[in-house]
Amino acid sequence: MKFMCVARITLLLVLLVACTPTLTVPTLEGLTATPVRSRPEELTPSPVPSKVEGETEAPGPPTEPAGVTLAAESPFPTPSPVARPTLPPPASATPPSTGCPDTADLKNERAEMVRQTIRYRGVSDERVLAVMESVLRHCFVREEDLRYAYADHPLPIGYGQTISQPYIVALMTELLALEPDDKVLEVGTGSGYQAAVLSGLVAEVYTVEIVEPLATSAAERLAALGYENVTVKHADGYYGWEEHAPFDAVIVTAAPDHVPPPLVSQLRDGGRLIIPVGPQGGFQVLWQITRRGNQVEAKEITGVRFVPLTGGH
Repeated sequence: MKFMCVARITLLLVLLVACTPTLTVPTLEGLTATPVRSRPEELTPSPVPSKVEGETEAPGPPTEPAGVTLAAESPFPTPSPVARPTLPPPASATPPSTGCPDTADLKNERAEMVRQTIRYRGVSDERVLAVMESVLRHCFVREEDLRYAYADHPLPIGYGQTISQPYIVALMTELLALEPDDKVLEVGTGSGYQAAVLSGLVAEVYTVEIVEPLATSAAERLAALGYENVTVKHADGYYGWEEHAPFDAVIVTAAPDHVPPPLVSQLRDGGRLIIPVGPQGGFQVLWQITRRGNQVEAKEITGVRFVPLTGGH
Protein backbone atom coordinates (compact mmCIF):
# COMPACT_ATOMS: atom_id res chain seq x y z
CA MET A 1 0.00 0.00 0.00
CA LYS A 2 2.81 2.40 0.91
CA PHE A 3 4.56 1.65 -2.39
CA MET A 4 1.34 2.31 -4.36
CA CYS A 5 0.86 5.72 -2.64
CA VAL A 6 4.42 6.77 -3.42
CA ALA A 7 4.02 5.70 -7.04
CA ARG A 8 0.79 7.68 -7.41
CA ILE A 9 2.35 10.82 -5.91
CA THR A 10 5.35 10.47 -8.23
CA LEU A 11 3.09 10.10 -11.27
CA LEU A 12 1.07 13.16 -10.21
CA LEU A 13 4.21 15.28 -9.92
CA VAL A 14 5.35 14.16 -13.37
CA LEU A 15 1.99 15.10 -14.87
CA LEU A 16 2.02 18.52 -13.21
CA VAL A 17 5.47 19.31 -14.58
CA ALA A 18 4.50 18.08 -18.05
CA CYS A 19 1.38 20.25 -18.11
CA THR A 20 3.12 23.48 -17.12
CA PRO A 21 3.27 25.76 -20.19
CA THR A 22 6.70 27.05 -21.24
CA LEU A 23 7.97 29.54 -23.74
CA THR A 24 10.48 27.94 -26.10
CA VAL A 25 12.62 30.25 -28.23
CA PRO A 26 14.81 28.60 -30.86
CA THR A 27 18.24 30.02 -31.67
CA LEU A 28 17.96 32.50 -34.52
CA GLU A 29 21.27 33.97 -35.66
CA GLY A 30 22.64 33.95 -32.15
CA LEU A 31 19.40 34.96 -30.43
CA THR A 32 18.60 32.70 -27.52
CA ALA A 33 16.13 32.84 -24.69
CA THR A 34 16.49 32.50 -20.96
CA PRO A 35 13.17 31.39 -19.43
CA VAL A 36 12.34 32.83 -16.02
CA ARG A 37 9.34 31.61 -14.07
CA SER A 38 7.15 33.56 -11.71
CA ARG A 39 4.22 32.23 -9.77
CA PRO A 40 1.01 32.93 -11.72
CA GLU A 41 -1.38 35.26 -9.94
CA GLU A 42 -4.99 34.24 -9.57
CA LEU A 43 -7.34 36.64 -11.31
CA THR A 44 -10.86 36.94 -9.94
CA PRO A 45 -12.99 39.16 -12.18
CA SER A 46 -16.26 40.76 -11.23
CA PRO A 47 -19.33 38.97 -12.60
CA VAL A 48 -19.77 39.66 -16.29
CA PRO A 49 -23.24 40.81 -17.38
CA SER A 50 -25.08 38.08 -19.23
CA LYS A 51 -25.33 40.11 -22.40
CA VAL A 52 -21.57 40.16 -22.84
CA GLU A 53 -20.42 37.33 -25.05
CA GLY A 54 -17.10 36.24 -26.45
CA GLU A 55 -13.65 36.18 -24.94
CA THR A 56 -12.78 37.38 -21.48
CA GLU A 57 -9.37 38.00 -20.01
CA ALA A 58 -9.83 36.21 -16.71
CA PRO A 59 -7.98 32.90 -16.62
CA GLY A 60 -9.66 29.58 -16.29
CA PRO A 61 -8.14 26.23 -15.43
CA PRO A 62 -5.75 24.84 -18.04
CA THR A 63 -7.69 22.94 -20.68
CA GLU A 64 -5.11 22.26 -23.36
CA PRO A 65 -1.59 22.92 -22.15
CA ALA A 66 0.45 23.90 -25.18
CA GLY A 67 4.08 24.61 -25.79
CA VAL A 68 4.62 28.13 -27.01
CA THR A 69 7.26 28.78 -29.60
CA LEU A 70 8.78 31.82 -31.17
CA ALA A 71 8.11 31.58 -34.89
CA ALA A 72 11.26 30.54 -36.67
CA GLU A 73 12.81 31.47 -40.01
CA SER A 74 12.83 35.19 -39.23
CA PRO A 75 16.28 36.32 -38.05
CA PHE A 76 16.61 39.12 -35.54
CA PRO A 77 19.37 41.51 -36.58
CA THR A 78 21.01 43.36 -33.74
CA PRO A 79 19.70 46.92 -34.03
CA SER A 80 22.23 49.68 -34.44
CA PRO A 81 22.38 52.10 -31.55
CA VAL A 82 19.96 54.94 -32.14
CA ALA A 83 20.41 58.31 -30.48
CA ARG A 84 17.13 59.12 -28.76
CA PRO A 85 16.43 62.68 -27.73
CA THR A 86 15.49 63.30 -24.12
CA LEU A 87 11.85 64.35 -24.14
CA PRO A 88 9.98 65.96 -21.27
CA PRO A 89 7.26 63.93 -19.56
CA PRO A 90 3.64 64.59 -20.58
CA ALA A 91 2.30 67.73 -18.98
CA SER A 92 -0.58 65.87 -17.36
CA ALA A 93 -2.08 62.43 -17.22
CA THR A 94 -5.54 63.96 -17.35
CA PRO A 95 -6.81 64.69 -20.90
CA PRO A 96 -9.26 67.44 -21.78
CA SER A 97 -12.84 66.25 -21.36
CA THR A 98 -13.80 67.45 -24.84
CA GLY A 99 -16.60 65.31 -26.27
CA CYS A 100 -17.05 63.12 -23.19
CA PRO A 101 -18.37 64.67 -19.97
CA ASP A 102 -17.22 63.45 -16.58
CA THR A 103 -19.19 63.58 -13.33
CA ALA A 104 -18.50 63.29 -9.61
CA ASP A 105 -20.15 59.87 -9.56
CA LEU A 106 -17.94 58.63 -12.40
CA LYS A 107 -14.84 59.98 -10.66
CA ASN A 108 -15.84 58.05 -7.56
CA GLU A 109 -16.36 54.87 -9.58
CA ARG A 110 -12.86 55.22 -11.09
CA ALA A 111 -11.33 55.77 -7.67
CA GLU A 112 -13.07 52.67 -6.34
CA MET A 113 -12.00 50.68 -9.39
CA VAL A 114 -8.36 51.56 -8.74
CA ARG A 115 -8.58 50.97 -5.01
CA GLN A 116 -10.56 47.72 -4.99
CA THR A 117 -9.55 45.91 -8.17
CA ILE A 118 -6.09 47.24 -9.07
CA ARG A 119 -4.13 48.48 -6.06
CA TYR A 120 -5.63 45.80 -3.79
CA ARG A 121 -4.48 43.06 -6.16
CA GLY A 122 -0.85 44.11 -6.22
CA VAL A 123 -0.32 46.85 -8.82
CA SER A 124 1.85 49.35 -6.96
CA ASP A 125 3.36 51.73 -9.55
CA GLU A 126 1.92 55.09 -8.48
CA ARG A 127 2.16 56.54 -11.99
CA VAL A 128 0.14 53.64 -13.38
CA LEU A 129 -2.44 53.93 -10.60
CA ALA A 130 -2.77 57.66 -11.20
CA VAL A 131 -3.31 57.32 -14.93
CA MET A 132 -5.82 54.49 -14.45
CA GLU A 133 -7.82 56.84 -12.23
CA SER A 134 -7.57 59.71 -14.69
CA VAL A 135 -8.47 58.04 -18.00
CA LEU A 136 -12.21 58.20 -18.68
CA ARG A 137 -12.96 54.55 -19.45
CA HIS A 138 -16.65 55.39 -19.96
CA CYS A 139 -15.58 57.32 -23.08
CA PHE A 140 -14.26 54.09 -24.64
CA VAL A 141 -17.24 51.77 -24.16
CA ARG A 142 -20.51 51.47 -26.06
CA GLU A 143 -23.43 53.54 -24.82
CA GLU A 144 -25.37 50.44 -23.80
CA ASP A 145 -22.46 49.35 -21.57
CA LEU A 146 -21.92 52.65 -19.73
CA ARG A 147 -23.15 51.25 -16.42
CA TYR A 148 -20.39 48.61 -16.59
CA ALA A 149 -17.62 51.07 -17.58
CA TYR A 150 -15.72 50.74 -14.29
CA ALA A 151 -16.51 47.10 -13.52
CA ASP A 152 -13.51 44.77 -13.57
CA HIS A 153 -14.24 42.78 -16.70
CA PRO A 154 -13.87 43.25 -20.46
CA LEU A 155 -16.71 44.64 -22.55
CA PRO A 156 -17.54 44.11 -26.23
CA ILE A 157 -16.74 46.93 -28.65
CA GLY A 158 -17.92 45.24 -31.85
CA TYR A 159 -16.22 43.20 -34.60
CA GLY A 160 -15.54 40.40 -32.13
CA GLN A 161 -13.22 42.59 -30.04
CA THR A 162 -13.30 43.81 -26.44
CA ILE A 163 -12.07 46.62 -24.23
CA SER A 164 -9.79 44.98 -21.71
CA GLN A 165 -10.46 44.29 -18.05
CA PRO A 166 -9.09 47.29 -16.04
CA TYR A 167 -6.91 45.13 -13.79
CA ILE A 168 -5.27 43.46 -16.80
CA VAL A 169 -4.67 46.88 -18.41
CA ALA A 170 -2.98 48.11 -15.24
CA LEU A 171 -0.96 44.90 -14.75
CA MET A 172 0.33 44.83 -18.33
CA THR A 173 1.13 48.54 -18.21
CA GLU A 174 3.10 48.15 -14.99
CA LEU A 175 5.04 45.22 -16.46
CA LEU A 176 6.23 47.47 -19.29
CA ALA A 177 8.29 49.45 -16.70
CA LEU A 178 7.77 52.69 -18.60
CA GLU A 179 9.79 55.90 -18.39
CA PRO A 180 8.48 59.38 -19.34
CA ASP A 181 10.60 59.63 -22.51
CA ASP A 182 9.79 56.12 -23.80
CA LYS A 183 8.41 55.26 -27.23
CA VAL A 184 5.84 52.45 -27.12
CA LEU A 185 4.15 50.25 -29.73
CA GLU A 186 0.71 48.80 -29.04
CA VAL A 187 -0.64 45.95 -31.17
CA GLY A 188 -4.44 45.89 -31.09
CA THR A 189 -5.82 49.41 -30.66
CA GLY A 190 -9.40 48.32 -30.17
CA SER A 191 -11.33 51.20 -28.59
CA GLY A 192 -8.14 53.15 -27.84
CA TYR A 193 -8.35 52.73 -24.05
CA GLN A 194 -4.96 51.08 -23.57
CA ALA A 195 -3.36 53.70 -25.82
CA ALA A 196 -4.92 56.44 -23.69
CA VAL A 197 -3.43 54.88 -20.55
CA LEU A 198 0.00 54.68 -22.20
CA SER A 199 -0.29 58.27 -23.42
CA GLY A 200 -0.20 59.63 -19.90
CA LEU A 201 3.00 57.72 -19.09
CA VAL A 202 5.30 58.08 -22.11
CA ALA A 203 6.35 60.51 -24.80
CA GLU A 204 5.17 58.64 -27.91
CA VAL A 205 2.57 55.92 -28.52
CA TYR A 206 2.20 54.11 -31.85
CA THR A 207 -0.77 51.77 -32.05
CA VAL A 208 -1.83 49.37 -34.81
CA GLU A 209 -5.33 47.97 -35.38
CA ILE A 210 -6.22 45.41 -38.05
CA VAL A 211 -9.98 46.15 -38.05
CA GLU A 212 -10.30 49.35 -40.09
CA PRO A 213 -13.55 50.69 -38.54
CA LEU A 214 -12.05 50.26 -35.05
CA ALA A 215 -8.83 52.00 -36.12
CA THR A 216 -10.80 54.92 -37.55
CA SER A 217 -13.09 55.34 -34.56
CA ALA A 218 -10.23 54.98 -32.08
CA ALA A 219 -8.18 57.64 -33.88
CA GLU A 220 -11.13 60.02 -33.85
CA ARG A 221 -11.91 59.32 -30.18
CA LEU A 222 -8.33 59.78 -29.03
CA ALA A 223 -8.02 63.03 -30.98
CA ALA A 224 -11.29 64.37 -29.53
CA LEU A 225 -10.08 63.57 -26.01
CA GLY A 226 -6.81 65.41 -26.56
CA TYR A 227 -4.32 62.55 -26.75
CA GLU A 228 -1.84 64.29 -29.02
CA ASN A 229 1.07 61.87 -28.56
CA VAL A 230 -0.83 58.83 -29.93
CA THR A 231 -0.60 57.79 -33.59
CA VAL A 232 -3.04 55.16 -34.91
CA LYS A 233 -2.46 53.00 -37.99
CA HIS A 234 -4.71 50.50 -39.74
CA ALA A 235 -2.46 47.49 -40.42
CA ASP A 236 -1.60 43.95 -39.36
CA GLY A 237 0.09 44.43 -36.00
CA TYR A 238 1.90 41.10 -36.23
CA TYR A 239 4.54 42.93 -38.27
CA GLY A 240 4.86 45.85 -35.87
CA TRP A 241 5.67 49.33 -37.16
CA GLU A 242 9.20 49.15 -38.47
CA GLU A 243 9.59 52.76 -39.56
CA HIS A 244 9.29 53.93 -35.93
CA ALA A 245 11.45 51.17 -34.40
CA PRO A 246 13.26 50.54 -32.16
CA PHE A 247 10.69 50.74 -29.36
CA ASP A 248 11.35 50.90 -25.65
CA ALA A 249 8.32 48.70 -25.06
CA VAL A 250 5.73 46.73 -27.03
CA ILE A 251 2.35 45.63 -25.68
CA VAL A 252 0.07 43.17 -27.46
CA THR A 253 -3.62 43.12 -26.51
CA ALA A 254 -4.66 40.00 -28.43
CA ALA A 255 -3.24 36.49 -28.24
CA PRO A 256 -1.20 34.88 -31.03
CA ASP A 257 -0.20 31.22 -30.77
CA HIS A 258 3.48 32.19 -30.87
CA VAL A 259 5.61 35.27 -30.29
CA PRO A 260 5.80 37.33 -33.52
CA PRO A 261 9.50 37.70 -34.49
CA PRO A 262 9.04 41.23 -35.93
CA LEU A 263 7.91 42.52 -32.54
CA VAL A 264 11.03 41.21 -30.83
CA SER A 265 13.32 42.52 -33.57
CA GLN A 266 11.77 46.00 -33.21
CA LEU A 267 12.64 46.22 -29.50
CA ARG A 268 15.69 48.23 -28.51
CA ASP A 269 18.30 46.55 -26.36
CA GLY A 270 16.69 46.34 -22.92
CA GLY A 271 13.21 46.79 -24.38
CA ARG A 272 10.21 44.93 -22.94
CA LEU A 273 7.45 43.01 -24.74
CA ILE A 274 4.26 42.13 -22.84
CA ILE A 275 2.17 39.58 -24.73
CA PRO A 276 -0.45 36.87 -24.11
CA VAL A 277 0.34 33.66 -25.99
CA GLY A 278 -1.79 30.57 -26.51
CA PRO A 279 -4.63 29.00 -28.49
CA GLN A 280 -8.00 30.66 -28.89
CA GLY A 281 -10.37 29.41 -26.21
CA GLY A 282 -7.58 27.48 -24.50
CA PHE A 283 -5.05 28.17 -21.78
CA GLN A 284 -3.04 31.30 -22.54
CA VAL A 285 -0.08 32.72 -20.65
CA LEU A 286 0.92 36.36 -20.23
CA TRP A 287 4.67 36.74 -20.85
CA GLN A 288 7.15 39.51 -20.13
CA ILE A 289 9.96 39.31 -22.67
CA THR A 290 13.07 41.47 -22.35
CA ARG A 291 15.63 41.85 -25.10
CA ARG A 292 19.24 41.87 -23.94
CA GLY A 293 21.58 42.17 -26.91
CA ASN A 294 21.18 38.98 -28.94
CA GLN A 295 19.22 37.23 -26.22
CA VAL A 296 15.69 37.44 -24.88
CA GLU A 297 14.62 36.74 -21.33
CA ALA A 298 11.11 35.30 -21.06
CA LYS A 299 9.21 35.51 -17.77
CA GLU A 300 5.84 33.82 -17.24
CA ILE A 301 3.40 36.12 -15.43
CA THR A 302 -0.06 34.56 -15.18
CA GLY A 303 -2.82 32.72 -17.01
CA VAL A 304 -5.16 34.87 -19.12
CA ARG A 305 -7.74 34.62 -21.89
CA PHE A 306 -7.70 37.14 -24.76
CA VAL A 307 -9.33 37.40 -28.18
CA PRO A 308 -7.02 35.96 -30.87
CA LEU A 309 -4.51 38.03 -32.82
CA THR A 310 -5.84 37.96 -36.36
CA GLY A 311 -4.18 38.66 -39.69
CA GLY A 312 -2.54 37.03 -42.67
CA HIS A 313 0.58 35.79 -40.90
